[in-house]
Amino acid sequence: MCGIVGWVDWENDLTGQAALLDRMADRLHQRGPDAKGSWLSSHAALANRRLIVIDPPFGAQPMIYQAGSHSYALTYNGELYNFRELRRELETRGHTFRTQSDTEVLLHTYVEWGEECIQHLNGIFAFGIWDEHKQQLFLARDHLGVKPLFYTQRGSTILFGSELKALLAHPLVPAELDTDGLADVFNFATMHTPGFGVYRDVHEVRPGYQICFERNRTRATQYWALRSAPHTDDLATTVERIRSLLVDTVKRQLIADVPVVSMLSGGLDSSGISALVAREFRRTGEPLHTYALDFVDSAQHFVPNALHLSLDAPWAERVAEHIESQHHTLIVDTPDLLENLLTPMYAHDLPAMGQAEASLYLLFRTMKQNATVALSGEGADELFGGYSWFHSESALAAPTFPWHTLFNRAGGANRVSWLSAELEQRIQPEAYMARRYAEAVAEIPRLDGEDALAAKRREMFYMNLTRLLPVMLDRKDRMSMATGFEVRVPFCDYRLVEYVWNVPWELKVADQIEKGILRSAFANVLPEELRSRRKSPYPVSYHPSYAAGVRAWALQILDDANAPVLPFINVPSVRALAEGRGPGMPGPLGLSPLERIIQINTWLTEYHVRIC
Repeated sequence: MCGIVGWVDWENDLTGQAALLDRMADRLHQRGPDAKGSWLSSHAALANRRLIVIDPPFGAQPMIYQAGSHSYALTYNGELYNFRELRRELETRGHTFRTQSDTEVLLHTYVEWGEECIQHLNGIFAFGIWDEHKQQLFLARDHLGVKPLFYTQRGSTILFGSELKALLAHPLVPAELDTDGLADVFNFATMHTPGFGVYRDVHEVRPGYQICFERNRTRATQYWALRSAPHTDDLATTVERIRSLLVDTVKRQLIADVPVVSMLSGGLDSSGISALVAREFRRTGEPLHTYALDFVDSAQHFVPNALHLSLDAPWAERVAEHIESQHHTLIVDTPDLLENLLTPMYAHDLPAMGQAEASLYLLFRTMKQNATVALSGEGADELFGGYSWFHSESALAAPTFPWHTLFNRAGGANRVSWLSAELEQRIQPEAYMARRYAEAVAEIPRLDGEDALAAKRREMFYMNLTRLLPVMLDRKDRMSMATGFEVRVPFCDYRLVEYVWNVPWELKVADQIEKGILRSAFANVLPEELRSRRKSPYPVSYHPSYAAGVRAWALQILDDANAPVLPFINVPSVRALAEGRGPGMPGPLGLSPLERIIQINTWLTEYHVRIC
């Protein structure tokens, strides 16, 4: 894994820009703490911060390849899970290799197949290749968007990087927001807008897309998309196909030259993945280390609710005992959460989640002490229908994002009351969300002959895979890479996603339980009591001291007449929430606006944000 940076300018000589290029790359030092490198030519400059996972002695980046009079330069973030097969095929085509790295395989894949190289890749990746002969920049991002990639065009200049902070380090990219950017920051019910970089004129390479920049034109191509078709396999065949894909994917994703561990919350998804990983480890006689998260006094303060039915820790211990892993539980206390509440904002370069990301960062920081790579269960809920709204008639009937109904139940009429009247008038949050929803609906690959209910379920799955899953993947990428740690996500293997996309709802809820078909696929690795545990979301702290700390912090901001966030919020409404008065949302969700306001206030100040 790495942090990548690139700069192309067809009208100016870049050979003297090494210092600025290094400054952009150094903003990504946390993504690649092990090594760094840069390469400059007249019209292109690439840089890389490397986290060493495969082929430690070699595989340095940017990697250059000379083929006759043609030269190519690559900066790459990711892992190719099929690089060994690709290497063997390329060798039959006359290619020779000087390293054991997947980086070199990727570069040769481009040399062999050009822009069609992307059709040969299985992995998580974001990369840029400069073709010196063609004077052409080629950017690509993996199928589901596990690895991030942002870019902007300013006149004759193209800038790209793994994170927004790399672009913001360039003087051509000020931290400016227009109305849509404001709406995205202050109305997070939209979750994620593909291709939207939030800052003015900044974009992301969409998942499953490649972009070719030439002097006089830009070509964006969708190389992969979900395709709807009738599912003809019966239940038993479908279960076996899902199981075999997961087994193959886990095997592929264990390839590394550094220690690999597994995340284990005690839920179905991470338990199943950990069990498959443990089985592979037993074949080599290695012990598997698993990691979970808990909070100080969690048993004392936990109150079961519709989202969290039970504590995770006891279940994680049961799974660890069953798969014979060496289990570790990080116990997080309130001071740790409060101290790191701004960490997600710095990692995203935008206001983000609060404790749900801060605690994940603390877990990855702990895991990094003993490993460099982990496997995770992220993506199963979006793929198999694990969230509560998949099973809600009101969510199915609502002409909006499915999670919006949950927000409404939690917050009622006060869901957006924390916005100032002026800001609400400008961004029109409901209209903005309706526009983003309509954009998503227009993309859905429909299936001819599908009845209305099945079509609506397909829509719900599409929203989760393309709008919610990117939020979860971004959270995992930023929090892990903020500690120089790599997390792999087997459920996001595009082959599995392609197959499960067309599995009908009746099979997905086999045995009348959410993700029933996935539970069946794990029948050979998990006992019944573990497979039958109901869905439980990512754990949060219910400790009253955390609520008190966030409220006190928010009140400090409200009492500061110069706080930059004040013009954007309804101060009386937010004060009532911070003081625990009024009909604020209960439990940890009730702190979400306060956590957001705290992050926005610091972000406006430290990023020198200008509103256009």
